[in-house]
Order: sequence, then structure tokens, then C-alpha cells
Amino acid sequence: MGETRFEAAPPLPDWINAEFPFSRRVFCNGPHRMHFVDEGSGPVVLLQHGNPMWSYLWRRVIARLIPGGVRVIAPDLIGLGLSSKPAATTHTLDFHANQLTALVAALQPGPLTIVGQDWGGPIVGLLAARNPDWVRGAVFANTSLSQPRKPPRVTPFHRFANIPIASDIAFRIFNFPLPVLHKVQGDPDSLGAARKRPYRWALRRFADRTAPLALARMVPTQLQHPTVALMGEVEQWATTFAGPVRLVWGMRDPILGRSLHKTRELFPQAPVTETVAGHFLQEEVPMQLAEAILGVVSSTVTAAAR
Repeated sequence: MGETRFEAAPPLPDWINAEFPFSRRVFCNGPHRMHFVDEGSGPVVLLQHGNPMWSYLWRRVIARLIPGGVRVIAPDLIGLGLSSKPAATTHTLDFHANQLTALVAALQPGPLTIVGQDWGGPIVGLLAARNPDWVRGAVFANTSLSQPRKPPRVTPFHRFANIPIASDIAFRIFNFPLPVLHKVQGDPDSLGAARKRPYRWALRRFADRTAPLALARMVPTQLQHPTVALMGEVEQWATTFAGPVRLVWGMRDPILGRSLHKTRELFPQAPVTETVAGHFLQEEVPMQLAEAILGVVSSTVTAAAR
């Protein structure tokens, strides 16, 4: 790890600020710069998005959390949003967990309620596995936390991402998968053209479009994939975690909707909120997500007071 410091966040266009009026900073960790929201005060909630989004995805959830008396930390994954954009070979599950760990270590915010969706689930899960004393509660949404034990079932999206040249052209030149994100939603209008605009803006430069393909290729396509062993750490933590957990799931998600079954097996006591949302349920059911998060926070506060 190199020198670390905090800097002011870069400005956003007025049309984004209007919906995203939160306090933001940048964490500099050696060559990497991680943009993050840091808003509110109280018990700390760590929100981690996945591919190809950024912290803006949580805006409607954050707006409902802050009145509940919590502090929200919502980073942009390195390679996405307003964070730095390194080379494709940089992107591994281990790298992203280490970057998030460095941010939390620098902030020293106290006990966490972790929240992860898509790649955010394994990333906060690996952070928790390696720093179990940091985490008091968890909420997971449309993600996967289980280690594959047989050749993984590869979705058409991830199969395409591993086709050389064709996938590079689609992701780098045509900004894939942004043009088709509405197809993974329960309500396609929830990520219609206007709603996609902030996500397109964050990846508007050709040179900045490395991460979406690299993150897609982080999904295991065979048992020898380097992500598989790391998912073992995540699963082991999940099966032994004794704090409160809630699951919120978009059942119309064609990518990870079916992963609810395995996630339930990891947390058999966790309340589950099944919704008609799709993959990016932050855009469709922010109230249900916020309610689940505040419920877990309340449980952690009660437990700490005993």
C-alpha cells in the first residue's frame, strides 16, 4: 500500500447534483483514487455497488437512510464512476476487496453494516471475512456469495464477455452493457434512456471503459478461475456470521435472480424480501432496501446495548 490521503471530490454536472446532493470525497491510495459518498452521522452503513454502475445507483436508498440517523459510506469501485481507471489486469476480487479495506481502515468509522449488490456482495463479503471484527450486520441484494463446486453455469452475458475481440469492441466502443441494462430490470423504464444518462456520463470517455469488461471476466467460467478460491473465503464467513442479516431480491433478474436459493442456504434465519424488481433493484425498490438496512442497523444497536 502506498501513501494514503483524502482529497475533495471533483464537481458533478448540475443535472446529476440535483439528484445526488450528498457529501463526497476521494480517497487516494498509492496510484488509485476512490470516489465515495460520506453522508450523515450515526451507525455506519457501507453500500457497495457492482458492474457497471457507481455510487449514484444508491441515491434513492441514501435519501431514505439519512433521516433514519445513520452515516452512509458509498464508494465507487476502482475503474467505475469517478474513481481512477486502471488497466484491465488490475481487476480481481482480491484487488477490489483490498481497496475497500484500505478505505475503511483510513476512515476508521467504527462497526459496520455492510450492504452489497452484484459484485458488491463478494467484495464486502471478502472485506468481512478478513476483518470480521469490523462487521455487525449485513444486507445482500441480487448477488452471489457461494463458492462454485462444479463447473459454473455461465450466463449468455458472461459467455459473450469471454469472446476475444468481439467483447472488446462491444464494451469499449459501444459502451456495452449500458445500452441494454433495461433488459435486466423488472420495469424496463426504471433504466430507460433518461435514467441511464448518469451511468453513460461516468463512462463517456473511451479510455475509461476498461472495468465493465474486466469485471465481467472476473465471474468464474471454470473451477480453475482465480475468483473461485476467494469465494471460498466469502462463503466461509457467511456460514459463520452471527450478526443480523436481511436479503432483498429482485425476482425478475435474469442474471442473479436464481441465486437467492443458495444465498438463503447461507443465511437460513435471514428475513427475505422478494420483489418484482430486476437486477439493479436500487432503481426500482429503494424503499424496501432502505427498510431492510435500517432494520439491520436497529438490531445491531440493540445488540450492542445489551
